[in-house]
Amino acid sequence: MIKKRAAAAGKSGKLSAAQLQVRIRLNVGEDIALGPGKIKLLRLIDETGSISAAARSAGMSYRRAWLLVETMNACFVEPLVTTETGGTRGGGAAVTAMGKKIATLYEAICQDAESAIVSGAKRLARHLKSA
Repeated sequence: MIKKRAAAAGKSGKLSAAQLQVRIRLNVGEDIALGPGKIKLLRLIDETGSISAAARSAGMSYRRAWLLVETMNACFVEPLVTTETGGTRGGGAAVTAMGKKIATLYEAICQDAESAIVSGAKRLARHLKSA
């Protein structure tokens, strides 16, 4: 899905899931607007309704998750995540329609890239020495 692995193994030209890793990042100036970690975070926020719960699930600090959300929101013309503080229900977060659209587009790009790269990697693998 987000982080795809394919590899070239030995003279056989067959691919295994160990050596070639496709990771696509979208940069806006000096900022990484999107990458596999940010997409994972978006999906977890959508699932949990909470930045803190998503951060725990992703194994990162709340502060790190918050900074990633801020960066994503700053890089796009519309926010990808909205937040609601406190209140009787304790606040929360939601992935916007734009956030869902961007995540889906990113994942489609990754799938297209993987298909193209796997084909080339198979040709490349024919030229590798055995391990």
